[in-house]
Amino acid sequence: MTDIHRYDQNHRRSRAVGYGGVVFLAGQVATDASGDIRQQSREALAKVDDMLAQAGTDKSRLLSATIWLRDMDDYEGFNDVWDQWVLPGLTPARCCGKVDLADPRQRVEVIVVAAARE
Repeated sequence: MTDIHRYDQNHRRSRAVGYGGVVFLAGQVATDASGDIRQQSREALAKVDDMLAQAGTDKSRLLSATIWLRDMDDYEGFNDVWDQWVLPGLTPARCCGKVDLADPRQRVEVIVVAAARE
């Protein structure tokens, strides 16, 4: 039986869960919600990097990504940051949509699934 590993857990959620060779991340957002889409995207993706590292993997092992934007006018700005962050040739399956985020100051939330390191 494979163990379930929970990372950065509190009474309501875990920021990441590893099971069966896969790591599932909760949505990552910028700490500073006052910035523009590029700043918030860089912060959210840095958090993705950090959570993947805590789970013993990295963005080279991404399987899928879900991107939630507050406004589709931010799509190009997010993609500018994403394209610099993601590794060429190792891009995940990805979807992007407009949603009402829990904090209206947040412009982007990033959710990823990655393969664990063997």
